[in-house]
Amino acid sequence: MGAGVWLARPPPFLDVMSYQVLARKWRPRSFAEVIGQAHVLKALTNALGSGRLHHAYLFTGTRGVGKTTLARLLAKALNCEAGVASEPCGTCSACLEIDEGRFVDLIEVDAASRTRVDETRELLDNVQYAPTRARYKIYIIDEVHMFSNHSFNALLKTLEEPPPHIKFLLATTDPKRLPVTILSRCFQLNLTRISSSELADHFGSVLKTEGVNYEEEALRLIAQSASGSVRDGLSLLDQAIAHGDGKVESTDVLSMLGTVDRARVRDLLDAVVDGDGHTLITRARTLDEYAPDYTQVLAELLLLLRRIAVVHALEDRASEIEQDTELLSLADRIGPETCQLFYQIALIGRRDLAMSPDMQAGFEMCLIRMLAFRPEVGVMAPDVEHDRTAEPVAPTTSTPNLATEGSDPAGVPSTNTKSGCDNLEWGSLVEKLAIGGIVRELARNSALSKRGEDTIELVIAPQFEKLAARQHVDALEVALRNKLNRKLSLIVTVGGDNSLKTPSQQKSAADAVRERKIRAQLEDDPNIRTLRKEFDATIEAVSVRIDDQ
Repeated sequence: MGAGVWLARPPPFLDVMSYQVLARKWRPRSFAEVIGQAHVLKALTNALGSGRLHHAYLFTGTRGVGKTTLARLLAKALNCEAGVASEPCGTCSACLEIDEGRFVDLIEVDAASRTRVDETRELLDNVQYAPTRARYKIYIIDEVHMFSNHSFNALLKTLEEPPPHIKFLLATTDPKRLPVTILSRCFQLNLTRISSSELADHFGSVLKTEGVNYEEEALRLIAQSASGSVRDGLSLLDQAIAHGDGKVESTDVLSMLGTVDRARVRDLLDAVVDGDGHTLITRARTLDEYAPDYTQVLAELLLLLRRIAVVHALEDRASEIEQDTELLSLADRIGPETCQLFYQIALIGRRDLAMSPDMQAGFEMCLIRMLAFRPEVGVMAPDVEHDRTAEPVAPTTSTPNLATEGSDPAGVPSTNTKSGCDNLEWGSLVEKLAIGGIVRELARNSALSKRGEDTIELVIAPQFEKLAARQHVDALEVALRNKLNRKLSLIVTVGGDNSLKTPSQQKSAADAVRERKIRAQLEDDPNIRTLRKEFDATIEAVSVRIDDQ
């Protein structure tokens, strides 16, 4: 190409270079465009409207929530040629130059790159001079917590006696690292994280304006991954558009983020609840084909368990905030105690995932741990209250005949409250039931008061009333059905005959008898007698070991 030849149009790479990323293109140009931070906006607009302006403002908050953006908007409001107002005109030369980053009386400093005290002093030497053409000379100092102690001391002197034409706008993600003397001289504004719903709505309006097709679920995933940061979310949105070739779909976003569909996470929990180890491992290894971020998968599992725990807490009113019928059905199969157990296992597993030799292995071990500690029946019982006619689950192994002398063939003794043998046999039956946690405590602290043809009635002391919650009674009923291999209904009454002894009381009485017997044996032991005689020793307490019983 000769030196005198001109191109008819710019080469393609120049068009590519003209693209502006969403995080910069969609930076707010006015207070009205700022999403969230209503409390900060109210404070700033009220101060600007009334003229009660502070000489130093400190914006705090996590990354990408609008600290520097609000500082620039405040600078526009202070120096707008139309006058100080809560809404700058946006069209005067001062507003336009601030938007373009070339306003001569707006000095932006990154404290992370100017930590030395001589650089700070050089910066502050010009504070005494009036602004060139603006109303105020404004210093925006980003990440101010990176200043050294000497730099803070140099800044403090200026903050104590600032000239009337100076405004300091400080921003930091870590206000705890600022000296108290600096904090006390600033008007502090704490910016909060933006909610996922607000972010998703904002991203939707951005994509509509940009003419990009999208799925609502994809925006929800991006908003959740942004963790309350608008800038991080817009950066992820840029990546999603590139990853999806001009459109934003949930499958592409899941692949980009290294996460998996929530339905797959729910399938894993479903296999744990069913106690199906083969299906659980198969689904976990199928999941590995997608190369997921296992930390994020466990985070999704924790969020699912949290939703189930909320359903348990709200009980009959759960449908008011949870409309997912599949989740409600899953919550019916997982009791509150088991949900809390699974949540704790997943939480610890997520923390320890980095220490496992392999991420997949650590994830599988977390699931297997849930399977191993899953109660056999207990809180996993189905909703018996809604299906009293359901046939009992047939036991997988032969059920021993619990009938003894003085009891009926079904294995539940007939009523004989005078001898008390009913409750002795009830205690023996309780120890054979496949129950745990609160359900076992309910059985151990209840006494058998009456047995009908198809019913068993228990009585429990008032101080244990909370154990007799509906779901715990239903779980105990199912355990009895499975053990006795027959249909029956369980009734638990609070209060009643105090003469009936519960299995727990029987065990305590037996332990007391055994302790007295052991104490008597010790006192008769010649070696113990010698010790008592020579050293004036006494037997303070006798501990009965479990394997001695």
